Amino acid sequence: MTVRRRLMLAMVGLVAVVLVIAGVGSLILTRNAARNQAQEQLISEADSLKTAASSAHSLSVLSVVRRTLELEDAAVIRIDHQGNVVTPLPEGLTAEDLDVAALHSGQTTSGRKGNLVFAVAPVTLSAQAQARIQARTHGTFHGTFAVLLTRDVGGLGPSWVYFIVAGAAALVVAAVVAWQMSRRMSRPLVEAMEVTGRIAAGDLESRLPVRPRDYPEFASLAGSINDMAQSLADGRERERHLLLSVSHDLRTPLTSIRGFAEAIQDGAIDDSGDAAGVILAESRRLERLVGDLLDLTKLEAHRLSIAMRATDAGEVVATTAEGFRPAAVKAGVQIVLHVPTARDGARAAPVAADPDRLAQLLANLLENAIAFARSTVTVSVSDDEVSSTCRITVDDDGPGIPPQDLPRVFERFYRADRTLRRVGSGLGLAIVAELADAMGATVGAESPLDAGGGTRFTVALGLWPAPQPTAEPART
Repeated sequence: MTVRRRLMLAMVGLVAVVLVIAGVGSLILTRNAARNQAQEQLISEADSLKTAASSAHSLSVLSVVRRTLELEDAAVIRIDHQGNVVTPLPEGLTAEDLDVAALHSGQTTSGRKGNLVFAVAPVTLSAQAQARIQARTHGTFHGTFAVLLTRDVGGLGPSWVYFIVAGAAALVVAAVVAWQMSRRMSRPLVEAMEVTGRIAAGDLESRLPVRPRDYPEFASLAGSINDMAQSLADGRERERHLLLSVSHDLRTPLTSIRGFAEAIQDGAIDDSGDAAGVILAESRRLERLVGDLLDLTKLEAHRLSIAMRATDAGEVVATTAEGFRPAAVKAGVQIVLHVPTARDGARAAPVAADPDRLAQLLANLLENAIAFARSTVTVSVSDDEVSSTCRITVDDDGPGIPPQDLPRVFERFYRADRTLRRVGSGLGLAIVAELADAMGATVGAESPLDAGGGTRFTVALGLWPAPQPTAEPART
C-alpha cells in the first residue's frame, strides 16, 4: 500500500470515527432531553389536573375530566390500601412501575418505561363523589384515586436516516479533501525517499525539487536534504583534494629520500654527508606534514588538550618571533616587533589562552608570512578597550592575496599562487583557524594593505577577567 493511500485511508477513517461518535452522542443526548422535557410537562399537567379533580363535587364532573384526560393519553385509576391498582393500566405499564407509597401520601410521581413517559398525581374526592362511586361499584372502596398521564416519546425514528445521509455526504467530502491532501503530502515524501536512497547509494548530485505550493515543512525538508547532499558533495571534493595534496606532498620528499638512498647504496655519491643532509631535511618535512595532519584531526575531534589560563600575549609573541629569526635571516626577511613590555610601562593585559597553543598558532602565521614576504614581517600586540580584546597582527609585505582567494585562505591544502618560497605543508592556516576557535578567539585575513600588496592576519583574544577585590573586614 502506497504512502498516499495510507494517508487518505487514515484521514477518512478519522473523519468517520469522529462522525460516528459525534452523531451517536448527539442523538442520545437529544433523545434524553426529549424524555426529560416530556416528563416535566407531564408532571406539570398532572399537578394541574390534580387540583381540578380535587375541586370536583360530583362523579359526573370527574367523569367529564376523565374523558377529557383520556383524549390526551390520560386515565383515572384507583389504588386500594394494599397497593393494588384496581383500574387497568395502559399497555406497557405495570403496578410495579408506580410508586404506590408516594401516591398514598399525596405526592405526584413520574418515571420512564422504555419509550413511555408517565406522571401520576393523586386526587381527593368529595364525600358525595365517593358515595356515588360506592353505589356504582356496589361496594365500599377505600383507597386512592389518581390521574395517570402517559406519553410515548418514541425512538430515534428518522433521525438515524438523517444521520446516515449526512454522514455519507460528509465522508464523500472528507474523501475528496483527503485525496487532495494526501496527494500534496505523499508526493514530497516519496520524492524524499527516492532522493535520499540515491544519495545513500553515492549519487551526491541528486536534489529534491522545491515547489512554491508545497507545505512549508516539506519545503524546509527538501532544502535540508539538498543542503545535506551539497555538504556531502563538498566533503567528497575536499576529501579528494586532500588525498591529492597529501599524495603530492608525500611523494616529493619520498622521491628525494629514495633517490639519495639508492645513490648512497650504489656508491654514486662521493659526499654522503650532503646526501644525508637532504634525506634528513626531507624526513623532517614528512614529519611536519604528518604532525600537522594529526593536530588538525585532533582539533576537529576536540581531542587536542587546551589549558586556558591568564597568558602574557606579548611575551609569547616575542619568544615565538625570536625563534623564527634564523629562518627569516636565511630567507632575507626582517622581523619587526611592536610588543608592549613592562619596561615602557605599556604592557598588555593578560589574555585567556593556552600559551603553548598560542605559540603554535603564531608559529604557523610567522612561517606563512616569511614564505610570502619580500623583505619585512611585522608583528604587533595591542589592546582593544572597546571590544575588550587583545589583537595580535602579523603583516607581510608580499604580493598580497587575490580577492577570489581571500575567503579560502584557511582551507586545508589551499595555496594561493603568490608564494616566493616553498615551505610548509599547506595546513598551517587551517590549523590556525582551528586553534583560534578552540581558544574562543577569532582570526581574519586582510589583503592588500596598500598599492604594493601586503597581507595582514589578525587574531583577537579575549582578556582574562580581572580579579575582584575582596572586601576588608570592618574594624571595631
